[in-house]
Amino acid sequence: MSRPTCRTVVVVVRWRLAAVAVVLAAVAMAAPALGETAPQKEGKEEKKKAMVTAAIVFGDSIMDPGNNNGLHTLIKANHPPYGKDFAGHQSTGRFSNGLIPSDFIAQGLNLKQLLPPYLGVEHTPEDLLTGVSFASGATGFDPLTPAIVSVITMEQQLEYFDEYRRKLVSITDEQKTQQIISGALFIVCAGTDDLANTYFTTPFRSLQYDIPSYVTLLLTSAESFLRNVSARGAQRIGFVGLPPIGCVPSQRTLGGGPARSCVPERNQAARLYNARAQEMVGRLGKEPGFPTLVYIDIYNIIQDLVDNGPAKYGFTETTHGCCGTGTVEVTALCDDRFVKVCDDVSERVFFDSYHPTQRAYKIIVDYIFDHYIQFLHL
Repeated sequence: MSRPTCRTVVVVVRWRLAAVAVVLAAVAMAAPALGETAPQKEGKEEKKKAMVTAAIVFGDSIMDPGNNNGLHTLIKANHPPYGKDFAGHQSTGRFSNGLIPSDFIAQGLNLKQLLPPYLGVEHTPEDLLTGVSFASGATGFDPLTPAIVSVITMEQQLEYFDEYRRKLVSITDEQKTQQIISGALFIVCAGTDDLANTYFTTPFRSLQYDIPSYVTLLLTSAESFLRNVSARGAQRIGFVGLPPIGCVPSQRTLGGGPARSCVPERNQAARLYNARAQEMVGRLGKEPGFPTLVYIDIYNIIQDLVDNGPAKYGFTETTHGCCGTGTVEVTALCDDRFVKVCDDVSERVFFDSYHPTQRAYKIIVDYIFDHYIQFLHL
C-alpha cells in the first residue's frame, strides 16, 4: 500500500491475532528478564533514549495491568495462576502468565519495563511522567459491554486521563505537561469483548442488531473516542483492530461444534469491523489538524500463531489454554485452587480460554514494532 500524504497512515499488513497474544520463546530474547526493574537494567548497560515522552493506553483486558483489581467485578486476574511467571510469581491483575502487550510496548519504546495501571497503586513521579494504562478488562466501545460485568467504561477511562493530566501539572507545570502529552504515544485497544461477549455470547445485542449494524454502533463509538483523545492533545495514536475472535479457545467451545473449529461467523464479523475501522482511520486522517493515526492490524498475526504455531513458532498447543481444560476457564474460572495448570506455558499460544501467553504477546508486539512504529513518526 502506498503511503498516504495525510498525517494519518493506514497500514494494512497480513497478520492476525484472535484476541491478542503470543510472546516469542522467552522474554529473554528481546526483553529483559521478567521482573527486572529499570534500575537493574541500567546497571548492566547504558539506558537507550526513549522514543516518546510517555505511553498512554486505553482499552480492555489485553492492555489492563490491574485496573480491575479494586472493582466489584468478577473480571479480575489478581489471583493465581495469573502471573505465575511474573517476578515473584505475583498476580498483578495482568490477564496472562506474565507480561502483557502494554509492558512490551513500554519496553520497546525504551520508556520502562512495566506500564503500571492508573488505579490501585502508589505511583512515583516517574511512573506518571512516563505513562500509565487506563485499560479495564472486559470493557468495550458498546456502553452495554462494561455495564454487564461492572467494569470501567471507555468514557470513564477518559475521565481518569483528565485526572492523570492534572497530576502531571502538579508534578511539573502546564507547559511541561503539554510537552509530555504531545510527545506521547497513545494506544487504543478495544472491541473484542463487544463482539465475542456482548454480541455472540449474550442475547442482548444480537436480538437488536445484525452484524453490520452492530459494527456501525461500535465504530461510531470508537470514532467519538478517538476525537476525544485528539481533543486532549494526543499527536500520535495507534488504533488496534480485532483478532480472529472465532479462534479463541472459549469461542471454539461455544460455537465451533464437536471439533472445536474456529467459528467462521465470528471471524467474519471481526474482519468486517477491521475493514471498516481502516476506512474510519483513513477518513479521520484527511481532516485538517487531526493527529497521526495508525491502524494496527493484529488479526493476521494471531491467525498465523493459531494456524502455524507448531511449525513456525514452536508452540505445541494452539486451541486450548494452559489454565484448566483451556475451553471456558477465564478470570474467576481460571483459578489454580480449582483447576489444573499446564506444566510448560511456553508451549501454549493461550494462557486461559481468552488471553494469550506472555510469549505469544511478545511475538505480537514485535510484529507491531516491525510493521507499524515507523508510521507513527517516532
